[in-house]
Amino acid sequence: MMKTMRSLVLALTLSLSATTAFAAPVLRADVTVNDPVVTVGDMFEDAGVLAEQPLFRSPMPGTTGNVDLAAIRSATARIGLTRFEVNGLAQVRVSRAAAVVDHDLLAGLIAEDLRNRGILGEGMSANTLFATPVDPINVAATGVPARLDNLRYLPGNGTFSARFQLAGIDRPLDISGSIEISIEAPHLLAGLPAGTVLRPEHIVMRPLPIQQADAQGVAGLDQLVGMALNRQSRDGMLLRASDVSVPLAVAKNDLVTIYYRQGPMTLTVKGQAVTGAAEGAPLQVLNLVSRRVISATVVAPGAVEVTAAPITLAGL
Repeated sequence: MMKTMRSLVLALTLSLSATTAFAAPVLRADVTVNDPVVTVGDMFEDAGVLAEQPLFRSPMPGTTGNVDLAAIRSATARIGLTRFEVNGLAQVRVSRAAAVVDHDLLAGLIAEDLRNRGILGEGMSANTLFATPVDPINVAATGVPARLDNLRYLPGNGTFSARFQLAGIDRPLDISGSIEISIEAPHLLAGLPAGTVLRPEHIVMRPLPIQQADAQGVAGLDQLVGMALNRQSRDGMLLRASDVSVPLAVAKNDLVTIYYRQGPMTLTVKGQAVTGAAEGAPLQVLNLVSRRVISATVVAPGAVEVTAAPITLAGL
């Protein structure tokens, strides 16, 4: 009796194992794929060794379609899959994942090509205008949704024509238009009076068309910071090297000390600047003792030096 029971249990166990091992694939209700074809593994759970077998083409990237049960049976029969669980379904919803190609992505590829050619340098950017607007395009969901195959750019008038290959789309995309290249240029952040010594916080970098930059001249920050404005300037003004000069060490009407040195002897007298000048530059100074205007050289803020004979200093 015990032997018979063991035989029955063993037979039942083997029967259950066989059923599990050869379980029929189960149809999915919703399928999302990345590739151009839908495989058995996409359509069915427990697809087994047939998982990589193709069944039919996927819909276009970013779109969804319904496949009825008759079409599924026809496709599976071609590869020898005749038994599967329909899971109560009359159709399957198949979607294809997509990446989006738009104006910004295509313009970025053009700018990258120009930079690789050396046309776009440090601090430069390209504003790309398409002759015909490009609406967002759904393409295959891959790491490279679009590739620039060819770019023809004419710097003289800024026009271009480009050909792109889009992932999952057979036909190339041809685009033409114009490119405006700009360079980062220094502008005043706010209006400032003449004589203001520029600091970094006075300056903001803004794009300027390269043609305008070439015509007007663009100064580097190292040419501006620490220099003084030559005239009262408005906010947003483009800064050029000619707009600044070395700050005055002595300004007009400043009281100064006039020095005369000869050998070990140094004579001094009080004076007043008639003109302003930077350090090392000449200026006119009124000798407050003799009331004469003399020529001197600025040696430091508030200090000037003369090289004429002492008699010119009258009081010394």
